[in-house]
Amino acid sequence: MQATGKLQYWIRHRWLYIFLIPGLIYLLVFKYVPMFGVVIAFKELNLIRGIWGSDWIGLANFTTLFDSPHFYRVLRNSLLLSIYQIVWGFPAPIIVALMLNEVRQMAFKRISQTILYLPHFISWVVLAGILINFLSPSSGLVNHLITSMGYGPVRFLMEPSYFRSIIVSAEIWKEVGWGTIIYLAAMTGIDPTLYESATIDGASRLQRIWYITIPGIATTVVILLLLKLGNILDNGFEQVFLLYNPLTYETADIFETYTYRIGLQDGRLSYATAVGLFKSIVGFVLIVSANYAARKISGKSIW
Repeated sequence: MQATGKLQYWIRHRWLYIFLIPGLIYLLVFKYVPMFGVVIAFKELNLIRGIWGSDWIGLANFTTLFDSPHFYRVLRNSLLLSIYQIVWGFPAPIIVALMLNEVRQMAFKRISQTILYLPHFISWVVLAGILINFLSPSSGLVNHLITSMGYGPVRFLMEPSYFRSIIVSAEIWKEVGWGTIIYLAAMTGIDPTLYESATIDGASRLQRIWYITIPGIATTVVILLLLKLGNILDNGFEQVFLLYNPLTYETADIFETYTYRIGLQDGRLSYATAVGLFKSIVGFVLIVSANYAARKISGKSIW
């Protein structure tokens, strides 16, 4: 009887399962099938002999990785850049979503949302060009303002100390509007009678935000934070690659750019795979640990 009930449920919701098929195929082809390639990390890859014909070298690539003086620099830069993005970038769309949710003029709200969404559709190639022009020491708008106040021009993109701030600021400007979509959607699920009851009881607007809106989207915030922590070593290749240079390697070189150089430029594909596998393992451990901690502390988690 139970099996018959499940079959009827599947038949009744068959279109939902059919719509899942393209996504499942995408995950299978582009996420799970390539996992077999991690065996390259344990071999000395020979392109002529192929993956399975190459010599097995065990953990030699990982030993080389941990002994490399570049590894700790890359690890430090990746972690610091991710921490900066979490500390400054993660709360930004939440704050903007809370502000938009309080706007009562719908025309102004829609215009504001459209303006905030637009930077998301600008490619990093274009945005990098804009940043280079804005921060140019000779013709950039920012340095024109600095020199007009009597100071000398600043070579922002040549100074390692400025690199993280530039990347994080550009990331926030580009994605803050797009990130509000999920939070605004979560806010629509909050029972409006809660706001009405709070208003009758004399709660101010800030009190309604603190005691109703924020708890109402807490589950969404926790889930997105856990996913962000799981990708803590994924800083994005394009934005860093387009803006960094040998002078800023000290603070700008991250796992993505390091893997690109050693894998594609130097041809050390096995070593590059080992670097990528290490990064994936760290991400997996972090997301499992963060999920466990969130479930214990707040009772909210992904699984």
